[in-house]
Amino acid sequence: MQNKTILWVDDEIELLRSHVIFLTEKGYDVDTVTNGEDALFKVREKEYSIIFLDEMMPGMGGLETLAAIKNINPNIPVVMVTKNEEESLMNEAIGNKIDDYLIKPVVPSQMLLVCKKILEKKKISGEQVTKDYMQEFGRISMKLMGENNYSDWIEIYKSLVNWDLELDEHPDIGLRQTLYEQIKEADKEFGKYVERNYYDWINGLSDGPTLSPDVPDKYVLPEIQDAEGPVFYFVLDCMRLDQWLIIEKYLTELFTISKDYYYSMLPTATPYSRNALFSGLFPSEIEEKYPKLWVNKDENESQLNKYEKDLLELLLKRNNIRLKNELKYLKIIAPEVGRSFAQNVISHRNTHFMAVVINFLDMIVHGRSDSDILKEIAPDESAFRSLTESWFKHSSLFSILKTIAGMKNAKIILTTDHGSIRAMRGAKVLGDKHAAKNLRFKYGRNLKVDDKHAMYMKNPKDYKLPALGVTTSYIIAKEDYYFVYPTDYHYYLSHYKDTFQHGGISMEEMILPVVMLESKV
Repeated sequence: MQNKTILWVDDEIELLRSHVIFLTEKGYDVDTVTNGEDALFKVREKEYSIIFLDEMMPGMGGLETLAAIKNINPNIPVVMVTKNEEESLMNEAIGNKIDDYLIKPVVPSQMLLVCKKILEKKKISGEQVTKDYMQEFGRISMKLMGENNYSDWIEIYKSLVNWDLELDEHPDIGLRQTLYEQIKEADKEFGKYVERNYYDWINGLSDGPTLSPDVPDKYVLPEIQDAEGPVFYFVLDCMRLDQWLIIEKYLTELFTISKDYYYSMLPTATPYSRNALFSGLFPSEIEEKYPKLWVNKDENESQLNKYEKDLLELLLKRNNIRLKNELKYLKIIAPEVGRSFAQNVISHRNTHFMAVVINFLDMIVHGRSDSDILKEIAPDESAFRSLTESWFKHSSLFSILKTIAGMKNAKIILTTDHGSIRAMRGAKVLGDKHAAKNLRFKYGRNLKVDDKHAMYMKNPKDYKLPALGVTTSYIIAKEDYYFVYPTDYHYYLSHYKDTFQHGGISMEEMILPVVMLESKV
């Protein structure tokens, strides 16, 4: 049973005897002393779960006693009890790390409430979270059995992500595996939904979600045209919704924030989806309109994103948008580049429009696949979010955003090209030796895989993808599958299991935030 021992320090403790009896009847073991010196003696000899501390006592006062208690045990919760309502005293007490503050005269129910809030909050909150999630579990399960449109799927995914974050605060209530199984089931149904509808969406045959090529026209260009201050377009490569929500909490005091959602195009991989975010075009349209700006099949795929600034300039030209000054573009792929930009971003306060690509999250994803240390640090989604938070708090990106927040009328459109999924199941694939090496999507000749595990795109042009040859087709992994060739099958099955990957069909990879950040100055 949890320790429920209270030390109550008050020079008028005899007048509070009824309060002590009340707390004792509620299961608390209450020790009492009348001065600071005796309180310190008690704290040294016994472990208390909470201390009630009178602010005004003869001899050693409450604030002096508080400081001494914290020197002995900095983690013990202390509640200051006083007749003094002066704000300066409250500030001083709070600055000395009290856990709560009560104004005399106090009633027994107040004391009990504070005890429960400090000592039993986690337990009570966990019980309520369990009750609420089991109700939500049933509601989501019913939704998964029905017909859902693209907006419904956004709401389902948002709900699942919010519960995932909620369970981060309650790791001991035993619901994590239940939630993961529900997310897995949701991704299965989502994969079927996307497979049924994706062709119609990109060919305008049915109402569909905002897709990658639609993002500039819907969110970016209107802000450029109406700009009264600098406009920044940040693309954080490989950022999931849960990662953004972790970052967002650090920005709420700096910006006015609004948020919308879009679906990444397929494959959900940087060479395709990020080019779409800068060009407003699908890959086959880029290849057709600007063949020099699309890498051909004989070139290194890693070079596919080297023309982002060119594509952005052409997008502005097609829409007859003239900037007040030169378009600025920066890709941050190394820490020193980020630090340099953080120091100089203030010089862009008069820049009309600037695009910035941040590659760090994508680097973490790829690094984790090859690093046992990163796998140890981030063994699952919850720890992966924690790693994201640690990075962001100390990142040049945070410094950059804080500087922009101080610019008059500054606006930021912040989004990502795709998310990532923790790949847990291998799918055996057959193909020729020239097929793409990607784990979540492949293109090549004679590709074969169980269609339960992947979506086939037999004619790439129908899906607005480069043909790359007459007999070339694409396969896109669904759910949490990753492709493995028969050669050394078991080695690669084990090697890539439990790595974060992208390129396929899942809520985590496809349903993405578009965030508007407006400076408050």
